[in-house]
Amino acid sequence: MPDHLPFLGDERAELQAFVSLLESEQRILTSENTDSLLTLAEEKSKFAHRLTAIISARRKELDDSGFGDMDTWLSRRAPQSLPIWHEIRQLAERAQHLNSVNGELIQVRMRHNLQALGVLHSAASNSAGLYGRDGQPNLSAPRRTLGTG
Repeated sequence: MPDHLPFLGDERAELQAFVSLLESEQRILTSENTDSLLTLAEEKSKFAHRLTAIISARRKELDDSGFGDMDTWLSRRAPQSLPIWHEIRQLAERAQHLNSVNGELIQVRMRHNLQALGVLHSAASNSAGLYGRDGQPNLSAPRRTLGTG
């Protein structure tokens, strides 16, 4: 690859790693243990910053060239780089799809957690007075027998 196109190799490598990270995120989101999601979110943020910098450099190079799109620019200046560019586009589509699916999985988990919290809150409200501050049963709570209203 010519010296003036190193950003394509960098972009492909970053996208491959980002797709791998998103696949890991999806595995975690579909498992029972989601403790590592916070660390993964921090990694995703770092990847996003690096990718943004690489993409900005590529766009600047393209804008400075005067060509309208990457395919035209590459076919005229570095046709051997076209397969890398096509792979980058495929990786970007894969990353976008994975990110979208992962966002939906996060929404499902959030709804489930909110429902669980609602059930716990309701149970706590309904059983107020059954336990004292020390966690021991409060036997002075009023009792009803079956069949009485």
